[in-house]
Parts: sequence; C-alpha cells; structure tokens
Amino acid sequence: MQPWVAISGLLLLLTDAVVSYTQVIGVVGHSITLPCTYSTAPGVTTMCWGRGACPMSRCSDEVVWTNGSHVTVRKHPRYKLKGNILRGNVSLTIENVAQTDRGLYCCRVEHRGWFNDMKRTLSLEIKP
Repeated sequence: MQPWVAISGLLLLLTDAVVSYTQVIGVVGHSITLPCTYSTAPGVTTMCWGRGACPMSRCSDEVVWTNGSHVTVRKHPRYKLKGNILRGNVSLTIENVAQTDRGLYCCRVEHRGWFNDMKRTLSLEIKP
C-alpha cells in the first residue's frame, strides 16, 4: 500500500472520529424543527434527511429527499420542509412528535466532487 493512501485514510477516519451533534429538544405531541441551511450561491442542489448519523454517502433510513427545488420523496406526511428550499432552508419539521422520533438525524446537502457534501447530524431528544 502506498503511504499516501494510508495517510489519507487515517485523516478521513480522524475527521469523523471527533463528532459533536447539535441537540434539539421537542415535546410529545408538538412540532419540532431540526435546523439545516446551506448557501445557494453556487446554485440549488439535491439533499436528503435520514435517520441516524450521516454515512459516507447518501442518507440512511431516508425520511425526505429534494431535487433542489421541491420535495420528491417523503416517508410520512409528518415530515415537512417548511422553509424556502430555493434559498437553502431545508430545515426538517416533524409534526406531532412521539418518543419514537428521538435519536439522530442527518441533513446531507449534495455538492459536486468527492467528499464535498455538507453533512449535519442532529440529536433529537423528546420530553413528555
């Protein structure tokens, strides 16, 4: 194995090893919004929301997909993007939250090139 391959792999592991998640707290039966925005200066792009920490590519357990201008896939009607998608506000609103909604959520905005995607993992805690 080439030394640069090993070093590149180690750097990738280290950048994902130190992780802090933005915590959002919701209340059972109310709506909660998980914030996620991006700059649309280079243009709008596809994005997804998924359950769990952000994987290396795509979203896992997808709940919402957009094509950059509107929602193309929605797992359940409780999941909504109420912000201005064309201006980069892709914050996820979950209506009528339940204890089963708690956990990690990934906002992934897809950008051209390798490893250029914007990834945000948020931790949702639900209070009774």
